[in-house]
Amino acid sequence: MDNPDMKTLRNSHIFGILSCAFCLPLVVSFEKVTIPAELKSAVVKIVVNATSCSVTCGPGFKLEEMCEMTPTGERRNCTLRRSNCLTSWVCGLLHFTVPVGKPFQLSCLTSDAGSSGSRAYSYTWRLAQGLITTNDVLFKPFNNPDSVVKFSPTRESDAGTYRCDVQMMKTLKVIKRVYFGVRVMQKNLMDLNFQKFLTWEQKLAANEEEGNTENSTDEEVQEQQYFWRGQLFYECLIGVVSGALGGLLVSMALYFLQKVVGRRAAKKRTAI
Repeated sequence: MDNPDMKTLRNSHIFGILSCAFCLPLVVSFEKVTIPAELKSAVVKIVVNATSCSVTCGPGFKLEEMCEMTPTGERRNCTLRRSNCLTSWVCGLLHFTVPVGKPFQLSCLTSDAGSSGSRAYSYTWRLAQGLITTNDVLFKPFNNPDSVVKFSPTRESDAGTYRCDVQMMKTLKVIKRVYFGVRVMQKNLMDLNFQKFLTWEQKLAANEEEGNTENSTDEEVQEQQYFWRGQLFYECLIGVVSGALGGLLVSMALYFLQKVVGRRAAKKRTAI
């Protein structure tokens, strides 16, 4: 009686021999194929360069450089074209803090993606009211067929997390999912005018980073003058105080030194 392992090994050898037998004519036949002269002189149009996608998630676009490539590798008749791209469909959670009564809106698509054919997409919104979360179990349907949700005005009951799914109309494939965490606060509890609470040094540093040093207002110029005047006053005051303390210390040192020298001289006189 044959060993099952030996039978399996024998079958594998037979299968390998048959595979080689079938492949050998194909290889031989391919060697005999001749390429027509028309194909040898054919010119193809390919992408030779491309930019990165305009967005890190969801539908975006990129610019591609298309060139005709000759058989000798020469590029000619190059043109630029705009094509759609998709890096990742998950966009994560975006946070917003809105005062009560202020108009506000959430948009599922960027302006570039929306202008390139928003009718090709469908939108599904869901809401986790009063919560900032990405747990999909906590979301309930939110009736809004558009890509934008508008709050005019914003109410405290609008707080929560809004989830938007963007789908292709033809394939129903989800190409973007984004969460918007919205906090709504009373106006007397928040003040988003951060510029007002900056010191003059912080404002100057911010203007230098943004390159707006030439566009300083009269108020900022006055603050600058007051700042330097104050700095000069404090520097002069510190210099006077330091000089007075230093003179006092030197005088005290000389006084004690003179006293010690006088005592030694008096002792020598009495000893004589």
